[in-house]
Amino acid sequence: MNLITRMMTKSNMIYLGIAALLLILPFFLTGRSVQFMITQIFIFAIFAMSYDLLLGYTGIISFGHAMFFGIGAYTTAIFMDRFDANILGLVLAIGVAVLFAAIVSFIVGILTLRLKSHFYAMLTLAFAGLFLVAAEKWRDLTKGNDGFTFRIPEILRDSTVMYIVSLVCLVLIFFGLRRLTNSPFGRVLVAIRENESRTESLGYKVLHYKVLVSVVAGVVASFAGVLYMLSLRFVNTSVFHTDVTIDVLLMTIIGGVGTLVGPIIGAALIELAHHWISGLANVHWIFERWIILYGTVYILVVIFFPLGIVGTIRAKLSGRSKSNVLEKKRAS
Repeated sequence: MNLITRMMTKSNMIYLGIAALLLILPFFLTGRSVQFMITQIFIFAIFAMSYDLLLGYTGIISFGHAMFFGIGAYTTAIFMDRFDANILGLVLAIGVAVLFAAIVSFIVGILTLRLKSHFYAMLTLAFAGLFLVAAEKWRDLTKGNDGFTFRIPEILRDSTVMYIVSLVCLVLIFFGLRRLTNSPFGRVLVAIRENESRTESLGYKVLHYKVLVSVVAGVVASFAGVLYMLSLRFVNTSVFHTDVTIDVLLMTIIGGVGTLVGPIIGAALIELAHHWISGLANVHWIFERWIILYGTVYILVVIFFPLGIVGTIRAKLSGRSKSNVLEKKRAS
């Protein structure tokens, strides 16, 4: 077993240990509000990891990623509203939501991924705006900006059960994406990010890889939308807003792009910041302008952690390990 394999095995044990601690946490934190907040962290961590596949591993900047989040939320909510609120109906709804997101992400990918940099980003923003307008105007189906509530299976109405389901989904998706990014497919994605023209000159069909990763990211984002909808039992057009994409972009950058762990940490920090700052609104008027403090925190993180929190820590640890190896060679 080589060094890299041993390090991956060790890190897997650490991640599983943290997951086990989080699994028993709701039995000590019985407050519904706390459990709900942590559940939201799990859900947005899944969403942020899907964005990290695009930005961190492939170098694709999308301003329309909320489109897939909203597709997952609305598709499942409409199914649960129109049909029986049981487990079988929920599984069918999730299957349709994921399939719909995969089809849309494939079509959008084919139409947009031939473009470069900001041209692609602007076109994804236009597609997201199209879905937002459709959701606002098609009131017979979506109820517009007013939104609607719906029933869900009885077992998922318990906050502890929803917490555990979200955590299990986060763990499974994390290890699945980790396996994907460490595979030859993932190595090609990193090569595309570093030098797309050279990767294409080596014989790889870059567009095919980009479309495939956009489909995977869209499916994972739609599943995060499903969990978000189930946790709220309410959906409206806000799930399609650009603010949702901006939030997930900041989660990924603050945590560390191209790490998968970073987006989880970024999601936790931003969700906790939202909760903490909004809770201080009664203390001083400045906390009502939470976006100012939010922006200040973001600027400080970018200054002191230019590669994101996880990326900067990894870079420092890697630098130390290299220096230790050089010292050992000199000593020998």
